Parts: sequence; C-alpha cells; structure tokens
Amino acid sequence: MALVRQEFVVVNNIKVFVLLAGLTGLIVAIGQAVGGRSGAMLALLLSAGMNFFMFYKSSSMVLRSYGAQIVGPQDAPELYAMVDRLRQRAGLPMPTVAIAPQAQPNAFATGRNEEHAVVCVTQGLLQSMPTAELEGVIAHELAHIKNKDMLISTVAATMAGAIANLAQIGQFAAMFGGMRGDDEEGGSPVGGLLMLFVAPIAAMLLQMAISRQREFKADRVGAEIAGTPVGLASALQRLESASHRIPMQVSPAAAQLAIVNPLAMFGGLTKLFATHPPTAERVAALQALGARA
Repeated sequence: MALVRQEFVVVNNIKVFVLLAGLTGLIVAIGQAVGGRSGAMLALLLSAGMNFFMFYKSSSMVLRSYGAQIVGPQDAPELYAMVDRLRQRAGLPMPTVAIAPQAQPNAFATGRNEEHAVVCVTQGLLQSMPTAELEGVIAHELAHIKNKDMLISTVAATMAGAIANLAQIGQFAAMFGGMRGDDEEGGSPVGGLLMLFVAPIAAMLLQMAISRQREFKADRVGAEIAGTPVGLASALQRLESASHRIPMQVSPAAAQLAIVNPLAMFGGLTKLFATHPPTAERVAALQALGARA
C-alpha cells in the first residue's frame, strides 16, 4: 500500500512538472515570436516578476475577490477549533481562518506557504454541512497547504496570464508589421503569428490540467488527515449539487482555488477547460481508497 501510494505521488508530481515546463516553453515561444532572443528573455523576466508579486499578494487578492473576513476563536469558536484540531493532525502551523459571505457552500485555501496560509469557508458551507463532511472539506484544504499547492497554482495562473498578455501585445504588433522574432532564426513569420493565437488557449489548457492533478492529490491527503474518506466523498457530492443550484459571483481566477468550482460547468468541450476533475471521479477515487483501507 505504501509503495503504491509513493508511486502515485511521484507520477503526479512528474505530470505537474511537465505541465509547468510546457507553460514556460510557451512563454519563451511567444517572446521569441514577438522580439526574437531578446523578446524571449524579456518574457521570462516578465513571468518571474509577476510570480514574485503574486507570491506575496495572492492571498489578500483572493480574500477580497470572495469578500471574505478573517475570524478568530472568539468569532467562530467551533470552526476555529476544528481547523486547529485537524491542522495538528496534519503537522501544520495554525493557518489564518476566514469566512466568506456567499450562500453557496464552498471552501478554499490560499497563501504563499505553510506559515502564511489561509483556510476560508463560505457561510453556506457552515450552515448546510454536517460535522463529518465539514471536517472532510477542511482536511482537503489543509492538504492543499501541506502539498504546497497554492504556490503551484499561483505560478501556473500567473504564467498563463503572462502568456495571454504577451500574445495580445504580439497580435497588436503584428497589425503594424512589428513581428520580427523569426528573422534571426530564419523561421516562418506565419508560424510566429499562429503561435500568438494558439498559445493562450494552450496555456489555459495546461493551467487547468495542473489544477485537476492537484485536486486528486488533495482529496487523498485530505482523507488521511480526516482519518476517513467518507466525509469528504459525501461532501463533494453535496457541494457539486449546490454549485448548480446556488450561484456565486467570483472571478474565474479565484474560482479555481475552491474545493468545487463555484462557476458550474457542464459536459462536452467545457471539460477541457475545467479547473477540477469530474466530481464523480473524485468520489469514486475516495470510495476506492476507503475500500482498500
């Protein structure tokens, strides 16, 4: 069992590394298309600068996006005590606890590292979720902190944003004959122009794939923190149903952090752009984990 679990973690981390490498490659390719070698270097520097900014400011930006307020043990004693108990089982420092006013039951974790992490739940989650399921949700968010997923998600989102911005600059430059990146290498200007339109879509697909990989791992680690996968599996089904019935106004960038995407998506091609794996697959994986245990 331990060997299988270790192999799963290694394969999952390799997949994420490959996807992040793909995003880096797209940034370099767009920079090359717009400004040659110097453009590629500037693109990398832009990406690094954006990542540095988001590393320090992402948590406050996400909390503002959800309208969340930080709470202490005197404000929400039961929630605070639950987070404290579960974070000790996870071997984590106490995160900041916040509550968002939305009616849709949901939760997310943010922050640049374990020492500056935030666990946020919505009012709808506190009002509708039984204790065992709420513990499963909190454990899932603590798993994101333990797995350092917030940093990976922030880097992926920032790189995808940089690619979209660079592509827009390149498209504008192309309108005025400013495309010169291929001249140094003897490549095709048409290929460079095509890259400017295809790269943002590819970047979005890679970003969504990274997010989906991290959710499966957080479900597994969250079940270990909670002591059972049953509560989380049941909670995911309840959350999925609520996301289709109760709307939530939040930016797509912040939505990908939630345990279940609050912006309900449907089947077909939209699955390619989904930030989360299908809930049925997540529940099946948790049920299989419980059966093995």
